[in-house]
Amino acid sequence: MMLDKQAIYQLLQQKGYWHEITEHAAVFDMASLADLNLPYPDQDAKNLFVRDDKHRHYYLLTVKGEKRVDLKAFARAQGLRRLSFASAADLQRLLGVQPGAVTPLGLLNEPGGTVDYYLDVELTEPPAFLGVHPNDNTATVWLKSQDLLAWLTDHGVKCQVVTMPS
Repeated sequence: MMLDKQAIYQLLQQKGYWHEITEHAAVFDMASLADLNLPYPDQDAKNLFVRDDKHRHYYLLTVKGEKRVDLKAFARAQGLRRLSFASAADLQRLLGVQPGAVTPLGLLNEPGGTVDYYLDVELTEPPAFLGVHPNDNTATVWLKSQDLLAWLTDHGVKCQVVTMPS
């Protein structure tokens, strides 16, 4: 069963994680998000769903919204094959979300552990929280970085905090 926005909200309550929710119009890219009046714009996260050149390994990368990621340098630093963006079909199949709603919370929909997660170290530094979609691009959930990592790790996701090359 794929977790929708309401299911994510319920799980956040059950786990007792600090969080805030900002409901907003649907956004499909970072430029659209910048037009919203978000309470913590400096903590908004950008998520990149990528795959290796053999279509065997998938990765979700989370960085601050304004940061650009050098995928070649990232792959080299992590010892990975050449990376490119995964397809919308892969996104739906593995994370249960549509383009524009990419989020680490989508990893809760992926039971097989086939997607590795990388969080940029900048999002773990004070104030150490981030804003991500709740598997739907009509809201942003603000939560502590360590809670997100603990939640994903408990779900079986391989998580790493790295310095993301830009």
